[in-house]
Amino acid sequence: MNENSIIEMSSIGKRFPGVTALDGVSFTCRGGEVHALVGENGAGKSTLIKILAGVYRPDSGTILLHGEPAEFRHPLEALKAGISVIYQEFSLLPDRTVTQNIFLGREMTRAGFLDNAAMRSETRRALDLFKAGRRIDPDSLVADLDVASQQMVEIAKAIALGAKVLVMDEPTAALNDAECDELFETVDALRDHGTAVIYITHRMREVARLADRITVLKDGKVAASFDSLPDPGEVVKAMVGRDIETFYAPAATPEEIGAPVLSISAGENDVLHNIDLDLHAGEILGIAGVQGAGRVALAMAIFGDRPFTAGTVNLQGAEVHVTHPREAIRAGIGLVPGDRKGEGLVLMQSVRDNGMLSPRAFADLFSSRNSNKFTNQSQMDRLLDGMEVKSASYEQDIRFLSGGNQQKVIVARWLALKPKVLIFVEPTRGIDVKAKAAIYHLMRDLARRGTGIIMISSDLPEIVGAADRVLVMREGRIVAEHRRGVGETEIMLDATGEAGAAA
Repeated sequence: MNENSIIEMSSIGKRFPGVTALDGVSFTCRGGEVHALVGENGAGKSTLIKILAGVYRPDSGTILLHGEPAEFRHPLEALKAGISVIYQEFSLLPDRTVTQNIFLGREMTRAGFLDNAAMRSETRRALDLFKAGRRIDPDSLVADLDVASQQMVEIAKAIALGAKVLVMDEPTAALNDAECDELFETVDALRDHGTAVIYITHRMREVARLADRITVLKDGKVAASFDSLPDPGEVVKAMVGRDIETFYAPAATPEEIGAPVLSISAGENDVLHNIDLDLHAGEILGIAGVQGAGRVALAMAIFGDRPFTAGTVNLQGAEVHVTHPREAIRAGIGLVPGDRKGEGLVLMQSVRDNGMLSPRAFADLFSSRNSNKFTNQSQMDRLLDGMEVKSASYEQDIRFLSGGNQQKVIVARWLALKPKVLIFVEPTRGIDVKAKAAIYHLMRDLARRGTGIIMISSDLPEIVGAADRVLVMREGRIVAEHRRGVGETEIMLDATGEAGAAA
């Protein structure tokens, strides 16, 4: 056994019909360390964790827990052994209190009655281990908590259960920047507490911030292991087999930038103030800012979901009045939402049906007199083929596709309408590194066809790497403009209002 290893998985193999999910994977995690487990979708991360959690049983290999052989035939056995997994979709009951959730199924009693005081005290003790947890009331209903607080309840529940190994699966997927910082402090506290933390993420900045060791999975095998943090490019190359420099498409050349396709002058609503911007055909315009700066509000205003109440909007030189998303779509404006599953997809419908949602809703746009004619499924299938959507069949429910492929289907939907302006909100949230590169190149291809692209992202490397021009927002206003090549520090100084102080 490796020194101080709490969990040691050796030569783990797992096959499903026609697929080798894991092929001789070895993985260890020590007490008091954060071990990052990274890899693109389908690399084997989920299968490895499900074996550790007792959901699957391995076909080959061994698991040692504290140096002793362990075999988990059910998730409850893994849980009792001190292994807890916090998935992206939490396992909390919204209509129960924090205390009731933490002690669900193992309630404390005294003289035959529930000992609520003791359970509340233990809940408070678990929450107090973490700075972010101290603001949570043990008597609060889970439904009344924000996502970050619900995640903290899951962590406290694991600690209360005596977890020695804690697996965190994409824990920042639904968090804003401030909540991410709180989570990072919590992970630091878990490390100091002696917990072995297995941290699954696609975000290299999180790996750099937290990881003591890194294991990269690719095609069911260990592609690389790092005992100290290398250059992020090395990790990415191990994940996808190519250098990070090829992630972002080349910037638009001056010849590729056309006339303004969208112009906003003195745009106002209850959130936005004096918005002036020009979006040119052929460019990718990045919108940066901290949470609450007004970035998403700007997208919603342009798309008519929370329209401007003052100012003017021009589309290809003609003034338009967009007061509803239907009007935006008719004008040639599309939106790829940040919450794919909640706002962009009908998960129980097929890939093809999801691609055709907008064309069907706006069938009048596709009359014989319209150059955007789009009347049958075969045309959508050709679009999906061109987008290289990976699916067993376009009749398959879209819920079974990876995040990157789901994103491509939403983009294909807008391609059917040939938009003049396409807004991407958090375009690569929750998708793996290889799929991110595909989305960046797809945005560039759309721009080269003359579409104006607005990209709203909280991922600064994404803003810096993919945008031709960057607007920085703060408190509902555009406060700075930068060209491609600007550094993350400059953007953040503008976003926080510290640029003048730094100067």
